[in-house]
Amino acid sequence: MRQLLRRSPAVAILGPRQAGKTTLAGAVRRSWPAPATAFDLEDPADLARLADPILALRPLRGLVVLDEIQRFPELFPVLRVLADRPRTPARFLVLGSATPELLRQSSESLAGRLAFHELGGFSIDEAGVRRIDLLWLRGGFPRSFLARSGPASFDWRIDFIGTFLERDLPQLGVSIPSATLRRFWTMLAHYHGQVWNAAEFARSFGVSDMTVRRYLDLLAATFVVRVLLPWHENLGKRQVKSPKIYLADSGLLHALLNIRTREDLERHPKVGASFEGFATAAVVDRLGARWNECYFWATHAGAELDLLVVRGRTRVGFEIKRTVAPAVTPSMRTALKDLRLSRLDVIHAGDRTFPLAPRIRAVALSRLLDDLNPLA
Repeated sequence: MRQLLRRSPAVAILGPRQAGKTTLAGAVRRSWPAPATAFDLEDPADLARLADPILALRPLRGLVVLDEIQRFPELFPVLRVLADRPRTPARFLVLGSATPELLRQSSESLAGRLAFHELGGFSIDEAGVRRIDLLWLRGGFPRSFLARSGPASFDWRIDFIGTFLERDLPQLGVSIPSATLRRFWTMLAHYHGQVWNAAEFARSFGVSDMTVRRYLDLLAATFVVRVLLPWHENLGKRQVKSPKIYLADSGLLHALLNIRTREDLERHPKVGASFEGFATAAVVDRLGARWNECYFWATHAGAELDLLVVRGRTRVGFEIKRTVAPAVTPSMRTALKDLRLSRLDVIHAGDRTFPLAPRIRAVALSRLLDDLNPLA
C-alpha cells in the first residue's frame, strides 16, 4: 500500500464488506510518517465535516483516508482537483465495497490518478498451511475464519448474506428485491464452477437473458461472485465462449448450500467444484496475478483447462484435481500443445509435489507456498 501511495496521488482499496479494508487502512495510517486524517462516510459527523468537501479537504496534508467512498461518489471530482495540485501535498486512500465499474465516477474523474488494490479474505499464507481445511470450509472473511466455533462461523456468514442483500446493496442504489437476489445467488451456488448459461437462468426466473446477466454483473461488481472469462484464439477448433462462474468466497458458498461441517462438505455433490474454486483463488493469489490475466479454456470436443494465466508472453496452465494421485490426461496434453504453455501444474489434494511428464507436474495444495513461485 505504501508503494502504491508513493506512485499515485490516490489509491483505492476495494473489496467486499468485512474483508478487512478498514483494518488495513488503519495500519497504513498509523505507520504514515506525515500527518494522517480519516473520514468514515457512514458516520454522520464525518459527513457533516465534508458538507463542503473542497473546504474540508484542501488544507489537509499527509495522508487522507476516506472510508466507504461508495456512500459519497460526488467526492471523486473533488479528489481529481486535489490530486492535480503541484507537489501533491496530500495523498488520498479511499476504501469502497464496489468495483470501479459500479462507481463510474471514479474511473471517469480520476483516470490516470487512481491506483487500485483489491483486498479479499485471508489467503493460505495468512491463515497458515496447517489450517487450509478450516480456511476452505469457513472461507476467508476474518470474522468467519476466526470464529470461536463452527456454528458461530456459519451464523456469521448467514447474517452477512442477509445484511449484504437487505442493507448494503440498497445503499449502492440497487433496487432489485433482496429475495430475488438471494434466490439468484443461491442458484449460482449450485452452478459454482460451471459455464454460465444465461438462457437456463432466465427460464428459471421468468425474465430475459439480459436481466439475469445484470444480476450476475451486480454480484460480480460487489466482489461476492467471480466471473472467469474464456480464452479463445484461432486454433481451428470450436471453443467455449461463455464464462465460468464461481462464488468468490468458499465460506459463503457453503453457507448458501447449507454446508455446516467438514463432514457435510465431504458428502455434498458440490465438494469437487468447491475445492476447484478454492484452489483456483489460492493459485491466483500465490502467483500475484490480476484476475484480468486469468482465464479458463475449453473446446466443444472436450479438451479443457481449469485456469490459464497469461502475462506478456508467459502462459501457465493449471488443472485442479481433488485427488491424492493425479495423472496426465489427453486433455492436459492438448492444452499444453495448443495453448503453447510454458508449463502445466496439476493442483491436487495430496501432500507431495512431483513431476508427471515433461513440463507437467503435480503440485500439492498444501505445498503451494513452497513449490509455486509468483509470476515475474
